Amino acid sequence: MTPGRHASNVAAMTKLNIEPFNGDFGARVTGTALSGDIDPETLASIRSAFDSYSVLCFPDQDMSDEKQLAFTRLLGAPEAEHVTFGSTGDVTYFGTVGNVEDDGSKRDSGFVGTRYQKGNQLWHSDSSFREVPSAASILHAYEVPGEAGETEFASQRAGYERLPGDLRETIDPLYVVHDYVFSRSQVAPVNPNHAASLPPVMHKLVKENPANGRKNYFVGSHARSIPGWSGIDSRRLLDDLLERAVELAHIHAHNWQVGDTVIWDNRCILHRGTGYDADRWRRRLRQTRVVGDEPGVIPGSVTPPGPGSVTPPPLYREPSA
Repeated sequence: MTPGRHASNVAAMTKLNIEPFNGDFGARVTGTALSGDIDPETLASIRSAFDSYSVLCFPDQDMSDEKQLAFTRLLGAPEAEHVTFGSTGDVTYFGTVGNVEDDGSKRDSGFVGTRYQKGNQLWHSDSSFREVPSAASILHAYEVPGEAGETEFASQRAGYERLPGDLRETIDPLYVVHDYVFSRSQVAPVNPNHAASLPPVMHKLVKENPANGRKNYFVGSHARSIPGWSGIDSRRLLDDLLERAVELAHIHAHNWQVGDTVIWDNRCILHRGTGYDADRWRRRLRQTRVVGDEPGVIPGSVTPPGPGSVTPPPLYREPSA
């Protein structure tokens, strides 16, 4: 099922102008200013479009941190930014994506924070490594590079719908461990306090949107392993699912313009940055996130409901010696 089939229902609810992207997810939305003053009808329309299209781009927004946080609160509880909280214990709801500091100074490619953000170039779902993953990310562009720096998106919902039936049956009962340190230590060291604040967590491999019942799988760079499976078998399945979701024909690349606010559904969308020349260009995007409502399980704390492990089919087993 493509999002275009939902367009008439969404449009009927709102004065918004909703233009679906080419492909099986995403839309450009105009006709409203994002802030904490959105009327209930418009907010309901945004929520409906979000559930239908998964990625929404609102161009030409006159944004500020105050407006962004107020709008975030309309969608749900704002999520504490995990790097600051894990490293220092301080709570802030904003993260800066790019190489421009709060005082306006620019950091070049050799700065540790710039190198650390290269982890964003791996396909991932924001906060999938937290006990309660993020439902939505809201990212606003203040400064963008003169070239490159796009963000690419791919839908794990559309990926699930493309799977053969036998593979859907295989993955439906499984759990997957998401591990921030496993993912980000591939690109830069993780602060020990930060690492200790984010123990590995199990989530269902297949999730369902509560508003429309559409299913998706839940993988990405933070997805480490499947409980009960060997490391080799886990990686074969998780890598295969990721590759299916991010096939070139099914990727939407967003070319940022100053004033763009993009909202995406972390429950089913993968994204990654494409990189840019941090020595040459300035890039400053501000991000908030909305806490989800489907908690995972910290391994060892409690036995998850349903099947704890499933024997992988021959397709994913190491050939016999």
